[in-house]
Amino acid sequence: MQQLSSAFNIVFSRYYISEFMSQYFPDLPPLVPQRGTAYSRALCKKIFLSQGWKVVGDIPNLPKAVAIISPHTSNIDGWYGFLAIGGLGLKVTVLGKDTLFKPPFKAILDWAGLIPVKRESAHGLTEQVVATIQQHDKIWIGMAPEGTRKQAEKIKSGFYHIAHAAGIPIVMFAFDYDHKIIYSLGSFTPTGHYQQDLEKIMQYYVGHFSPKNPDWLAKPLQKLVKKD
Repeated sequence: MQQLSSAFNIVFSRYYISEFMSQYFPDLPPLVPQRGTAYSRALCKKIFLSQGWKVVGDIPNLPKAVAIISPHTSNIDGWYGFLAIGGLGLKVTVLGKDTLFKPPFKAILDWAGLIPVKRESAHGLTEQVVATIQQHDKIWIGMAPEGTRKQAEKIKSGFYHIAHAAGIPIVMFAFDYDHKIIYSLGSFTPTGHYQQDLEKIMQYYVGHFSPKNPDWLAKPLQKLVKKD
């Protein structure tokens, strides 16, 4: 009887933990690129949740996308983003300077999911990334539209031009430090009309973000902050 009770407690505890975690982490759909193991996902979730954070919103079921996250005002953004991605088991590919991809760093950068690019011109960068996207059946390119932690004058258009040229959607995420939430805001398909589309993309963020460092919030995002 004692062994049966112990077994029941173990099963119940695992079920409770699973249900608890599922409340704060959406399930990753089947078409989305994935990485990690059950252990690594559980570990990242545990660390993320222990700091009072959660992920809210469904993850779009897309094999290819440009994933953006705002606002970016602190290095700590990377820590929470890393834990959220690890907890979801989401594979996000980011850009890295081609000069970094030399021994002994190349193997590490390849494992981390970075792709080498030459940054001489914005046009050339778009072509390089689109070529990489076309070589994969599943790939999400991760970018921070502000391009800097400190107060940006404008939102950089690189993420948009890459998505439009590759013919893939933009998936939007937001940091909300006031409520310790990373929001998944859905997806947007670019039409080629950048300014009009950017205004629509920005509307997804209204009421769903707050920065770590308000003084460094990008000026376009400042305009979206609701005044009391």
